[in-house]
Amino acid sequence: MGAFFTSRIVSDILIGAAQGVLVGLIALSLVLIWQSTHVLNFAQGAMAMFAAFCGMTMLEHGLNYWVCVLISLVAAMLLGGVTERVLVRPLYGKAEINSIVVMVGFLGILESGASSIWSGMARQLTSPLSQTYFTLGSKTLYLSPFSLFQIGSALTLMLGVAALFRFTKIGLQLRASALAPEVSRLLGVRVSRMLTLGWIISSAVGAFAAIIIATSGSGLFPSNMDGFFVFGFIAAAIGGLESPGGAILAGLLIGIIQTFVADYLSPSWVAFTPVLILVLSQLVRPAGIFTKNTTRRL
Repeated sequence: MGAFFTSRIVSDILIGAAQGVLVGLIALSLVLIWQSTHVLNFAQGAMAMFAAFCGMTMLEHGLNYWVCVLISLVAAMLLGGVTERVLVRPLYGKAEINSIVVMVGFLGILESGASSIWSGMARQLTSPLSQTYFTLGSKTLYLSPFSLFQIGSALTLMLGVAALFRFTKIGLQLRASALAPEVSRLLGVRVSRMLTLGWIISSAVGAFAAIIIATSGSGLFPSNMDGFFVFGFIAAAIGGLESPGGAILAGLLIGIIQTFVADYLSPSWVAFTPVLILVLSQLVRPAGIFTKNTTRRL
């Protein structure tokens, strides 16, 4: 049994899963914003990075890691709420290109602002959990306490978000506010609050992903979320913008396939792999692999 869990194939799956859940978390944050406001936030990665900086730099002043995480999440929620109120709200009902241009511009402002405030140098974050792989006898099992935390946190958030939208009144109001705001207002839903709440929740999920990514070894710097945002955007499109579970599963799929490609083919193909998966998935199911076409009665 030990030989199986430490085999080349299983090792690639474990390494890919730990990487893929990070992509899935970014995809999940994008799905959250889409389901609650029907806006694609191209500044999601930069917002997550900026919020992570707000809290995690306090490690240098001796604060506990988890306290810094809490500060980052609060900063993310504030940033998300203010962004929706100030930048996004005037764009509702306008052409979709308007929100894209504004959020791309906001991305540049956040990254340049972070570089000016905290410099462009990468800050290494000390993990509160060991990143040393477990061993089975004399062989390495490519799982560590920290990677188990990554995978467990992502799956927990996926289940929580899916439950929020499927089984709670607030989740239904969030979706209704995005799909039919005028009808929702007539039914007594406070649409403006729901739209802001969607951005607040999404920003918190994105910031958590940014913290895990920075802690896993890449460090924290102004552009460290750019690549993950691209892969997260692709994962959201593959899984379906209406499916929180699909976002995480698509991220896992991308991470695992990338690991196999790097191991069995060539590392130079890794960056191209998600694009190929996206093209193939769009040929099969344009709305997303895990999206179900269902009608919800208000």
